[in-house]
Amino acid sequence: MLQKVSLGVKDIDKYRMLVSSELMDELQTLGDSLKGLRLCHINSTPFGGGVAELLSSHVPLMRGLGISADWQVIRGDQHFFTITKSLHNALQGQAYPLIKMEATQRAYKSNNLANASELDPDYDVFIINDPQPAALRHFCDIPNAKWIWRCHVDSSEPDDATWQFLHPFVEEYDAAVFTMEKFAPADLRVPKIVFIPPAIDPISSKNMPLPSTLWREMLDNLGIDKRRPLTAQISRFDPWKDPFGVMEAYRLAKEKVPGLQLVLVTSFAGDDPEAWDIYAAVNEEAEKDPDIHIFSNLTGVGNMEVNAFQTASGVVIQKSIKEGFGLVVAESLWKGTAVVAGNTGGIPMQMAGGLEDYLVTSVEECAEKVAYLVEHPHIAEELGKEGKEHIRQHFLIPRLLRDELQLVKTLIDG
Repeated sequence: MLQKVSLGVKDIDKYRMLVSSELMDELQTLGDSLKGLRLCHINSTPFGGGVAELLSSHVPLMRGLGISADWQVIRGDQHFFTITKSLHNALQGQAYPLIKMEATQRAYKSNNLANASELDPDYDVFIINDPQPAALRHFCDIPNAKWIWRCHVDSSEPDDATWQFLHPFVEEYDAAVFTMEKFAPADLRVPKIVFIPPAIDPISSKNMPLPSTLWREMLDNLGIDKRRPLTAQISRFDPWKDPFGVMEAYRLAKEKVPGLQLVLVTSFAGDDPEAWDIYAAVNEEAEKDPDIHIFSNLTGVGNMEVNAFQTASGVVIQKSIKEGFGLVVAESLWKGTAVVAGNTGGIPMQMAGGLEDYLVTSVEECAEKVAYLVEHPHIAEELGKEGKEHIRQHFLIPRLLRDELQLVKTLIDG
């Protein structure tokens, strides 16, 4: 059998003080109508990255509504995950000529076939996340089950050869979910296509309020000078997050703001072999400046430390070149911290009102906006307040759960 991630149950009523009563009542009604439903989310890693972050809260909340929900993780060796990371990049537009080779296609399909043979079939609904396990549906014959493919990346301009390879697998699903309408490839034909943005869990350890004494002590323990201004980017180290551009923008901003410090926090995951090479290169570049600090989940920096960095920063950076959504934008704004971010993918939907002026397309623009907000903390504070309210209204996990269960109910009801 595939690995099932061990999770508990979350009480949905704990969110009633954070979102509208109408949303909570709608969610409770949906839960009542689906009580006892057997549902399984499947992805490629139990830790690291946004999907694992989402599922760690999402599945326990489904259980809290009376749904029999599980989370299973596929298996694979480094060769398979090297292929699937290339598929991930290719969906976002990077060329991947190796997908045309029979050996590459055979390795991908044989791994999905092996995982399909180990999949627990005792579910009414399967939700398959991203390209790594996309072919599971093709190799599974489970009578009466409904299948949903959830794409979390910006697939608006995919590499053509890669999409032509994945396309037939995706079209075997009952529904496909994308973050926003422009991400859905124009030639995709499935019975139902819906658009559901991700969301954050406001009461998780990463997003709950931290007393100032606690986050200050945590910064002390990690060697950060609390007396000097701080900026941070928290994301996987891959080319789409542009960590080298972040360091360059930081250096330019530091010319205007002497003493500025930069924290880069990354999270390693089992399905991302290329991260190690980028991590080594980022470390080599960071060693040129003692005020650039590199942390990861492998060096003891977890959700609480990320919370502290996002809370303590004068401004958080998310200088993505391509981005499906960027949960860290919502996380930072939820803490009332202003954000400067790449004007791409799902980021702009989070940066409403005055924050629209802090969507950037270049290193120089990023540096200018970061320096300005660090030098004008009262403006950063106002933007943070505005951003927090926007996240509260649109990007907290009860809304995501409601949207997904509406889709599930539609499929179950036929």
